[in-house]
Amino acid sequence: MLNPHEGQALYAPPVPAPGPMVPPASMFGNVPGYEDTLAGGGGGYLPPPMPLHPNHDPEPASVPQDWNIPSITEDVARERFIMYASGKCCYNNAPAKDGVITNMQAFNTYRYRLETFTESRSTEWATKPYEGEPADFYTQTAPRPWEIPVTGPSLFQNHEENIKVPYTSSNKPCHTCSASGKMPCHECNGSGMIVCWVCNGSGREGGDSPCNQCNQRGRENCSKCHGNGTKECETCKGKQQLLTYINLKVEWKNNVEDYVVEQNSGLEVDNLSDVTGKTLFKNAQYMLYPVYGFPDPSLSQASDRLVREHQAKYSQNSRILQQQQTIELIPITKVTYKWKGGIHVYYIYGNEHQVKVPDYPATCCCSIM
Repeated sequence: MLNPHEGQALYAPPVPAPGPMVPPASMFGNVPGYEDTLAGGGGGYLPPPMPLHPNHDPEPASVPQDWNIPSITEDVARERFIMYASGKCCYNNAPAKDGVITNMQAFNTYRYRLETFTESRSTEWATKPYEGEPADFYTQTAPRPWEIPVTGPSLFQNHEENIKVPYTSSNKPCHTCSASGKMPCHECNGSGMIVCWVCNGSGREGGDSPCNQCNQRGRENCSKCHGNGTKECETCKGKQQLLTYINLKVEWKNNVEDYVVEQNSGLEVDNLSDVTGKTLFKNAQYMLYPVYGFPDPSLSQASDRLVREHQAKYSQNSRILQQQQTIELIPITKVTYKWKGGIHVYYIYGNEHQVKVPDYPATCCCSIM
């Protein structure tokens, strides 16, 4: 028979799983050069040191004279339109096959892209289960964050590295479990028992039949802790000790910004993000000089603005490693065609010859049973 006192403990609701405890500040020492480093939150990105030698001023790159490319042929325009319509289950492909092309107008659309490849560094106090590593705290002076050599990725590739700062590590008792290596199981409140899921704690099932799942006890061993009432401490993984150290996070990021010259084709600029164009101009330097002498003055103005903004913005808390600017010519052809007395339009754009049809004239409603 179920003990009433056991029943009261048995029906106590499980407590939520405890989240990771923030280590107390006393766990960490004072390392010169890392006074603002916090536990688990870092101290923000660290400004890079001033270069020992001044960098050369960027120089303007030569720009091409011919900024145009040939437009597509009528055969290509029709072929792509038919392929587009045939791929739509609700489209009758008659307009694509039988429509008469009456006009093809090419629009030169230029996309300027600026890439600024940066390296950022930040630090935070971190902990890990102690595996017997030698503690090197204060055996030597710890190198400053920007003095630690790190091998970066290829240019313009995003990447992240986490590095243990030398001479900052020490072993300390685990603050979460008070160095016991175990914590009470939150599923059973440390009792090792939970309510039987078959009889819901009554010891009987189906009226008067005894519950075979729990042998009429109304409770069974907790599966999470195997009836022990405790589980391995998640912070120290049962090691009882932690290795504390300063973690250096190094982040390489390619910061990209585009500017598309407005054109009056009627095709929305957002459609161009998924296509490529013909590269007409490409220039990479440590620090770029804006593009001048472009036929459309708005692109030159955008280049001047973006280059200045990037250099001012990303040099504050990161090191600019390289910049690159590209001008692509994205072909857009506006095709006007006649079908059943109506005048209609579609667009073919990008090197991929993507098709955009604002209003296809022959669609039907489809349903899948």
